[in-house]
Amino acid sequence: MGLVSLLALSGTGYAYVTKDKLQDNVATADVLTPRAGEPPAPPADDGGTDILLVGSDARTDQQGNPLPPSMLKSLRTEDKAGINTDTVILLRIPKNGGKASAVSIPRDSWVDVPGRGKAKINSAYGVAKARAEQEERAQGEHDQAKIARDSDAAGRRALVQTVQDLTQARIDHYAEVNLLGFYLITEAVGGVPVCLNHATSDKDSGANFRRGVQTVSGGEALSFVRQRKNLPNGDLDRIKRQQAFLSSAMRKVLSAGTLTNPSMLNSLMDAVHRSFVLDDSLDVLEFAQQVKGIASGDLTFATIPVITTNGRSEDGQSIVEVDPAAVRKFVAGLAGRSSTGGGGAAAGAVSQSLDSGIPGVPCVD
Repeated sequence: MGLVSLLALSGTGYAYVTKDKLQDNVATADVLTPRAGEPPAPPADDGGTDILLVGSDARTDQQGNPLPPSMLKSLRTEDKAGINTDTVILLRIPKNGGKASAVSIPRDSWVDVPGRGKAKINSAYGVAKARAEQEERAQGEHDQAKIARDSDAAGRRALVQTVQDLTQARIDHYAEVNLLGFYLITEAVGGVPVCLNHATSDKDSGANFRRGVQTVSGGEALSFVRQRKNLPNGDLDRIKRQQAFLSSAMRKVLSAGTLTNPSMLNSLMDAVHRSFVLDDSLDVLEFAQQVKGIASGDLTFATIPVITTNGRSEDGQSIVEVDPAAVRKFVAGLAGRSSTGGGGAAAGAVSQSLDSGIPGVPCVD
């Protein structure tokens, strides 16, 4: 949502007034340059511009300060140590002018994590961050702000490298938002319309929704995209929720009512400033020019091929089994390329069509 708002603003006079504010005040980090001993990135000429979109469950603000209990209550979550990246989306924009794709990677995908072995993809960031924290403290570092910055960067690099290894797509840019940021952005745009085929509830996520069209923001919006229990297909239905939400949110951000409302724009930009982390090579307006098609809704949502969502790891964890060769072939095909990895997509792993019959508001379970 934050990126789409920047894309939309690039076509208005407002963007020229705020370009320096946008570029200078959005937090950035060098997460794409491997350090010594870390695996190199795949070749740059992979047929597309690839942006890794990450949603983390961090219970901290942008400076790494713990959120107060009152805010955690508003976020409908609890105080929890560590960090998981429970939303991982590869935004693939073909260089041949083809349609862009937003490809979701299930949080429990059992993959190779460079330097660690097999693990769930959502743990790559958190484990690398914790390890970096321990190493810095062991070396005598006492500056907590520096430890937080360095360990976050290590976690982000680990996630980038894991996605690159799985897909063989070179990550060109990175964008991350945490629970607080998602809350603030949905509040800034006045909520997002969503539609459910059936009423549903889940005490763990705080979800309690009726059947039909409704507008959600803040804590309700978080519950909508985070619910996993009481869904027919578990995490895959959770992904459908996220994709439906993003589709509707894009239309909301790009609507005339948003783009002509200075107060709403200022609130949205404030939320982005407080909650977004981008890679340090991303020029906001140059990026906007590269992906104009997204601003017109020319985007396909998809999910990587999976073997099964009911797998078990050797140590007993519930996992989503994937075939890396099939994933690489699928991702390469989105840019009109052949994959050297071979293999084919798993049965039933196809691009998900979000067509509810209600313009701009897909209905999901």
